[in-house]
Amino acid sequence: MRPLSLRHAMLPLLAALLLSACHGKDEAAQPGGSTPEAALQASVDLLKAGDFNGLWKHALPPADYANLRTDWSHHQQDPRPITAEDRARFSETMQKLTEPDAETKLYAELQPKLINMQQQYKDQLPVLISVGEALVKSGVSQSKSLSDVQKTQANSVIDVLAPWAQQTPWFDQARAKQAVSVAVATARKLDLKTPEQLRTMDFDAAMGKYSTGYAGLKQLLAIYGLSVDETLNSIKLTPVSSSNGHAVVKVDYTLLGKPLSTESKLVQQDGRWYSEDMLDNARKAHLQATQPAPAGTASSAVMKD
Repeated sequence: MRPLSLRHAMLPLLAALLLSACHGKDEAAQPGGSTPEAALQASVDLLKAGDFNGLWKHALPPADYANLRTDWSHHQQDPRPITAEDRARFSETMQKLTEPDAETKLYAELQPKLINMQQQYKDQLPVLISVGEALVKSGVSQSKSLSDVQKTQANSVIDVLAPWAQQTPWFDQARAKQAVSVAVATARKLDLKTPEQLRTMDFDAAMGKYSTGYAGLKQLLAIYGLSVDETLNSIKLTPVSSSNGHAVVKVDYTLLGKPLSTESKLVQQDGRWYSEDMLDNARKAHLQATQPAPAGTASSAVMKD
C-alpha cells in the first residue's frame, strides 16, 4: 500500500486552520452556533459591532426571528395619544440638537449649569449614588423574573459600577464638551423629525436607529472612563457542561479592571445552539403579542363601566 505523501497528510490540517480562521464570521452570518461557545462569541461580536438586526437574526431560530419581525408593529403600539405638547417638546429638543453650530450653543448653555451643579452637589453626589445603588439592589432582590444566580451576577456588576459612578468627574467641563459633541452627532445621524416616527418605524429602520444610538452611548461612556468594547473584548468562554441538547458555558470578563464571571445556558435546536434565556423571552413576547386578551378582561371592564 502506497504511503500518503506529506502534502496529502497536511491537507486536512490546513483545511481545519482555514475553517477556524473564518469560523467567527461564518457563525455570525447564520442563525445560532455550531457549538455553544461559537453561538455566544458570535453574539458578542455582533453586539460589539452594534448590528442589532444581525444579533437577533443570529440569536434566534429562523421561525422565531420571523415572528419577531412580524410582531414588531404590535410591540410598537402605544395607547396613549401624542399630544401637541409632546410634539412641541420633541421638536424643540431635536432642533436644539441638530441646528447649525449646535455644539457651541448647547455647551454655552450647559457650562454655567455645570459650575452651579458642582458647587451644590459635589459633596452630595457620592451619597446620592449610594442611595441609588441601594434602591437598584433592592429592585434586583425583589425581581420575580431573575433567578438567584442572575441576582447574584447583577449585584456583582452593581458593586463595580457604583464606585465608578461615585468617582467619575461628571461635572468636568472638558468631558462635558466632548459629550455634547457626541450627543449632537448622534442626534443628527438619528434624523428623527417627529415623535410619530418612533411609533411607525418598521423593524429594519428601528434596528438601524438602535445601532446609531448604541454607538453614541458607547462614546459617551468612554468619555467618562467606561469602555464597553474593552469589556466585550475581555470575554473568555469556557464550556462547563453539555448533554441532551442543553449546555452551560462560563463567561469570564473584566469590567472597569475588575474580573467578573457568569454562566450562560444554551439549548440546541435543529443542530444549532441558542441562548436559552433569549429564546424563552422571544417566545413569551410572541405569545403575548398574538394571544387574545383574557375573556375576563373585557367583561371586567364592562362591569366597571
